[in-house]
Amino acid sequence: MTDPVNHTILLLDIEQFGRRDDVEQAFMRRMLYSVLHETLRSAGVEPAEQRLEDRGDSVMALISPTVPKPRLLHALINETPTLLHANNRLAAAGARVRLRIVLASGEVAVQELGGALGGAVGWDLNQAFRLLDSTALREALRHRDGPCVLGVSDALYQGIVRHGHGGLLPEAFHRVTVQGKEGDFTAWLHGEPAPAPAEAPSPVPAAAPAPPPAESRTPATFQFLGGTPTFGGALIGGDQHIVSGGEVHGDVNTGNTVGGER
Repeated sequence: MTDPVNHTILLLDIEQFGRRDDVEQAFMRRMLYSVLHETLRSAGVEPAEQRLEDRGDSVMALISPTVPKPRLLHALINETPTLLHANNRLAAAGARVRLRIVLASGEVAVQELGGALGGAVGWDLNQAFRLLDSTALREALRHRDGPCVLGVSDALYQGIVRHGHGGLLPEAFHRVTVQGKEGDFTAWLHGEPAPAPAEAPSPVPAAAPAPPPAESRTPATFQFLGGTPTFGGALIGGDQHIVSGGEVHGDVNTGNTVGGER
């Protein structure tokens, strides 16, 4: 394995690649590489200054640190969307490409493996892939009308974008927090923030049913079989029918059933 060397890290990933069939995927991969090569050419990146690794639905480019990062950012912000739009105009609806893009920088070591392509390792590279696969970047693209969204690492934002190098506009980026496997970290996305998810309304408790009007209440009917009933401390026994100064409506049975009002 080589010693770590500083690189500019460029990652591009196709949205919803796995939902397409084999023919569509092959077409989209060709478009991905065409857009990448044209983007790098417009940024003045020579073939000797780049190393590409294929990742199926994505591609990684390790770019020499001698290439000015403002040039790369300008190409990604201005040229890449134009290239995607031009290619998508000629593509069937099911094969149009939308990209999540990450630009970062950091120390990367390369280990050449016999019979295999790839072998780049490094903390900064891992974090760049965490950003590429983050919910923040996915949601930003989902809410965009355009064909791509760009995220940059905090180190690249603080060192390049924040100072407006090359005419970059810091206010065109907004800060996001990315949840990584090794802990949360800060990144910056170009363009307007995705709308915040709407909160679910609180359930409204059902109102208790109103009691029926007094005149609609049905008089109660009481029936006592044996024993001596009492109501509120008053006694009903034998032929007595007055209860605590009130009246008993309905039938009261004290051995015999008596109807009417008492």
